[in-house]
Amino acid sequence: MSNIITQTIEQISKEKNIDPKVIIAALEDAMIAASRKYYKTNEEISARFDPETGLVEIFAVKRVVENVENPSLEISVEEARQIDESLALDDTVELPKPTDVLGRIAAQTAKQVILQKVREAERQNIYNEYSQKIGELVNGIVKRFEGPDIIVDIGKTESLLPLREQSRAETYKQGERIRAVIVKVLPVAKGPQVILSRTDPQLLVRLFEMEIPEIYDGTIVVKNAVHEPGDRAKVAVASTDRDVDPVGACVGMKGSRINSIIRELRGEKIDIVQWSDDAAQYAANALNPAKISKVLIIDPAERRMEVIVEEKQQSLAIGKKGQNVRLASKLIGWQIDVKSEEQKKQEVLSVMESLTSSSTSLGELEGVSERLVEKLREAGIENVERILEMGEEKLKEIPGIGEKTAAKIMEAARDLFEEVEIEVPEGIDLPAAIKAPSFEEKSRETKEAISGEPPHKDEHPPDQPAGTSEEEVAAEASAAGGESDATAPDSKQEDSQ
Repeated sequence: MSNIITQTIEQISKEKNIDPKVIIAALEDAMIAASRKYYKTNEEISARFDPETGLVEIFAVKRVVENVENPSLEISVEEARQIDESLALDDTVELPKPTDVLGRIAAQTAKQVILQKVREAERQNIYNEYSQKIGELVNGIVKRFEGPDIIVDIGKTESLLPLREQSRAETYKQGERIRAVIVKVLPVAKGPQVILSRTDPQLLVRLFEMEIPEIYDGTIVVKNAVHEPGDRAKVAVASTDRDVDPVGACVGMKGSRINSIIRELRGEKIDIVQWSDDAAQYAANALNPAKISKVLIIDPAERRMEVIVEEKQQSLAIGKKGQNVRLASKLIGWQIDVKSEEQKKQEVLSVMESLTSSSTSLGELEGVSERLVEKLREAGIENVERILEMGEEKLKEIPGIGEKTAAKIMEAARDLFEEVEIEVPEGIDLPAAIKAPSFEEKSRETKEAISGEPPHKDEHPPDQPAGTSEEEVAAEASAAGGESDATAPDSKQEDSQ
């Protein structure tokens, strides 16, 4: 008997991958249930498996008391000491109960309890095993269909490939082999339900690991992967070895490596993108095959950028129904707006025209009193733009405005314009009317007044027309008899305001 019980426990343990202790506990619980069913008692029943004899012993557990009030649960001190002289009040004593009288019905009850406990342990093992495999690739066989969902046999259990996780470009037949990634494990009552996916981007990553040894060994790293199942995918890769080209390694000789992945995905197009820690360069790479003219970072905090392309490249950059730019945005994690050079030029012109056609009232100067505003108007200054054109030195020449007051006015004017910035992408030409000297002079002086920086070496000085050399300007100044050296009047009245 001992050998039979022990061998049975070992066999079940190996077949079901269950700890022998779990099976023994199930056996003890089964004997307790059978005893309660047979004896129909309120006694506290316990069971203990003896590995030496292979038998399960049943005991009625009672507490030692002075006066017995509940015979099912209590035993007197006198009776207890007849069993064991060392027992004292509040100790517990186990009274053996015969098991050979349990009968066939009790045996059936025990069998059901054992099977139930074993199934529960098996389900828990499966749940624990597959919960640790979320995101991993598994192979299975299509077993049957339940409506639009597919039941897949993955070995130790059946899994579910729901309709939402199926690619619209794929169809399956019963008995067909299938690869998918585990995305979720649900602990339902009838057993853990393993959910598979053929649309999760992790499927791309796992397929790349299988087909490309450099990814498997860590030489190449998959930074991100996005796709629209059945249509197109983008995978960003980087190399940890500067001598290894990550894109070329993923493509393989004559596309051998990438083609095997494309076949697995039933013809889905895959763009392999060179990853970069520079957001602008990363965006340009992600929009491949379109050729990018310039990338403008609009708002780093909100992760927004504009990509400028030639007119003929715009549709290629955007893609069919916006697919290319949509996937690129998901891949790099930035919002990308694609604009042609002509569109960007028109935007810049519109902003510049609005700035030049409108003026800012002196009343908007923060911290400047009405009296000072009146003095500025008396001096012929009608708007803030004129203050920025004049500069602080010329402001000090106005009667009633001293050095401190001039600095105060200039600071207020700069505060109004400190957020004005127009970026003209390289390669975008502005019309000649916008490039007129009067406009350039005004824009340059305004920018210098705001930033406080001198003009760049390749810019003309304020009083030098375009196309005039420095020697010609010097000659004109000499012929003018030193008028350019005239100084402002010495008498300057400092305004107390």
